[in-house]
Amino acid sequence: MVGPGDGETIVLGTTRMRILEDGSHTGHRLAIAESVLAPHTQGPPQHRHARHDEGFYVLSGTVRFTVGGEEYDATPGTLVMAPPGTPHTFANPTDQPAVILSTFTPDLYVQYFRDLQESLTADHPLTPQATINTMNRYATEPASRRP
Repeated sequence: MVGPGDGETIVLGTTRMRILEDGSHTGHRLAIAESVLAPHTQGPPQHRHARHDEGFYVLSGTVRFTVGGEEYDATPGTLVMAPPGTPHTFANPTDQPAVILSTFTPDLYVQYFRDLQESLTADHPLTPQATINTMNRYATEPASRRP
């Protein structure tokens, strides 16, 4: 059980993530995180995962998802799934915070967020190239690398 104030917190710029399940209780089959996107938060570069599914359930606010060449403004109650190979990204283009619940199956990608936070705390800027280099360690690549 993870209570309202529990869980590991990861801060990445204007995004605050709370890891609710890092895979240690699910045999590494599933990880779950809650993320608060501050107003006008830009997401990661559009990317695709080779070895895990990623799901996003909007709890509050509006999140703009780009899946392939299509943009969608998702409001509370919307679920967006990105299976392996699906190019995707997200952002909060509004003046209000947005909250999403994310799933990762298997749990592989949780360590990506930990690594990004570690880079930031080590005073390494979170540049697009640094983000891409970290993604590559977790079977993820920018969407522009393949058709």
